[in-house]
Parts: sequence; C-alpha cells; structure tokens
Amino acid sequence: MWLKLTILMLLALIVISLFSGLFFLMKDTDGLGRLVTALSVRISLTILLLGLIAWGFWSGNLVWNTPWLH
Repeated sequence: MWLKLTILMLLALIVISLFSGLFFLMKDTDGLGRLVTALSVRISLTILLLGLIAWGFWSGNLVWNTPWLH
C-alpha cells in the first residue's frame, strides 16, 4: 500500500515540477538557471519513479491485474 502511495506522490511532484518549469520558461528573465534546475529535478524524480516501479514488480508488490494474463 505504501508503494502505491509513494508512486502517486512522485507523480504529483513530477507534475508540479513540470508546471514550475513552464512558469520559469515564461517568466524568468534574469537567467538564473531555474529552468534547468526544474528540469533536472523532474528527470531525477522520473528516474526514481521508474526505479520504484521496477522494484515493485521485481519484489511482487505490484502485479498485473489483467484478466487475459491469468
């Protein structure tokens, strides 16, 4: 159960980072590199999310619930 909640939280953080990057793209005029920081945060969160999903399938905490696989 905690794994699914962590995955949902990471997805929400990725979306927040996406929109903060959009905001910095549109409004950042002083060139402080906040857009690059938002992009690197989003990439790091995505790598963490993919690793967590892979670990969930490997450990058996996440399973396929499709009827054609059973």
